[in-house]
Amino acid sequence: MIKLLKKEHLEPRFHTYPLLGPFGFVQLHYTEWGPREAERTVICLHGLTRNGRDFDFLARHLAQRGMRVVAPDLPGRGRSDRLPGAHHYVTETYLTAMAALLSRLDVAEVDWVGTSLGGHIGMELAARRGAPIRRLVLNDFGARLQGAALNRLGQYSRMRKQFGSVEELEQHLRTIYQPFGTLTDEQWRHMAEHSAARDEQGLYCQNYDPAISVTFMLWPSMLDIALWHVWERVECPALILRGETSDLLLTHTVDQMKERGIAASKGLVESVEIPDCGHAPSLMDPAHIRVIEEFLGREDSRTEARQASG
Repeated sequence: MIKLLKKEHLEPRFHTYPLLGPFGFVQLHYTEWGPREAERTVICLHGLTRNGRDFDFLARHLAQRGMRVVAPDLPGRGRSDRLPGAHHYVTETYLTAMAALLSRLDVAEVDWVGTSLGGHIGMELAARRGAPIRRLVLNDFGARLQGAALNRLGQYSRMRKQFGSVEELEQHLRTIYQPFGTLTDEQWRHMAEHSAARDEQGLYCQNYDPAISVTFMLWPSMLDIALWHVWERVECPALILRGETSDLLLTHTVDQMKERGIAASKGLVESVEIPDCGHAPSLMDPAHIRVIEEFLGREDSRTEARQASG
């Protein structure tokens, strides 16, 4: 799959597309890497308060292997428009946004790499009839989520700290995102630069709409979320990545996911535990990237049949 690529294929390209909802039209953004005519298109979707630039290291690596990689910013994150009300930040809005993106990409199928919330959206899509997802990577997300961890995520998503510089913001990120694993100074700096936004006072803050956290504001720490009704309908090959010390996705849940549902019944579910990480592995480490590359690099019967008929 490794091909000689033009220089521009290894640099990010930036695009905008419209999303229509009950709030009217808003503009959403995505970053694209690799050749548009690639045989494989990979969508990488970020977590609750993050944005598509978290995947730059993974995207560049996959683009070097000839893949097309698309990393969107969900509504209210990164460069995408904010929504006019907190009640619009719900699963159905995110699914509609990703359906619009899939239509714009104009490909028969995609691979999906989703971190946390991005994994949730990928799992929801993969469970729908006729879903164009060939392979699914769930990064520290599964069919049962621990309430205490959801409560913790809600608490830090509500933080609206101000910083006098990007360097100060970076130090904050190093603290709250310590579970992401061991990152290099370059990677922390990259994350800080693409997390920074200026507020009305000219100070720096994290670049997401505080309204996205409303769902979590009163979340009881003892109440878990069960999504077995979604997971059990997923039919495509799936790779579950779990941070070794994750408080959101437990080992027992991963074990159950490898036994329950359509994909599991066909032996299509596998898992890898990522050492020295909690929720959620950054996917910037070369070792993490190699695991994903190996999984996505495999052919499946559906792809082989289409290639043979073409």
